Amino acid sequence: MKHISTIGSAALLGSVGITVMGVLGGCTQEQQEPTNRFLVIEQLSNGKYKVVEEMPTEGPNRAIIRERDANGNITERFMNETEMKALAEQEYQKVQNGTSETIQDGSGSAGMGLAGTILAVAAGSLMGNMIGNALMGNKNFQNRANSVNRSAYHRAKTSGKTAKSKTKRSFFGSSKKGTSTTRSGFFGG
Repeated sequence: MKHISTIGSAALLGSVGITVMGVLGGCTQEQQEPTNRFLVIEQLSNGKYKVVEEMPTEGPNRAIIRERDANGNITERFMNETEMKALAEQEYQKVQNGTSETIQDGSGSAGMGLAGTILAVAAGSLMGNMIGNALMGNKNFQNRANSVNRSAYHRAKTSGKTAKSKTKRSFFGSSKKGTSTTRSGFFGG
């Protein structure tokens, strides 16, 4: 009988090991999200701009710009990646000179200019991740970038980051901030 119980224990441990390896292997295989963006940018009544829609795309960066004419009528125009990149590069030069509104304290002001809005939302995909990460390291830039992006995609993406950082859970669902308990069980815990 002892021989049968040893085989059963080995089978159980083998099954548990395979399950754990499968779960850990699944954790390391994250889906690569497209880095390019399709944006809808709308002009506000004060002449500044805000992103109202943002979607990741596997195609090139592009945007629809909604602007108001002198009579208040909304017109839409298409902006391709080349035009967006040119505006972002101009605004980045202002960042390096210290004159860009993207790095100024923007408390109380709604929106930014078109070039600043594009740089704030798509710096990484237009100019490279190194520049995008460097800009996001600036608190004023980060605050301004968050303030001009009202898209549901951006809200979902940023709220997920804060929710994950608040609560850490173990593999089995228990929270890390509770009191410690002593359990005894099959695995000797």
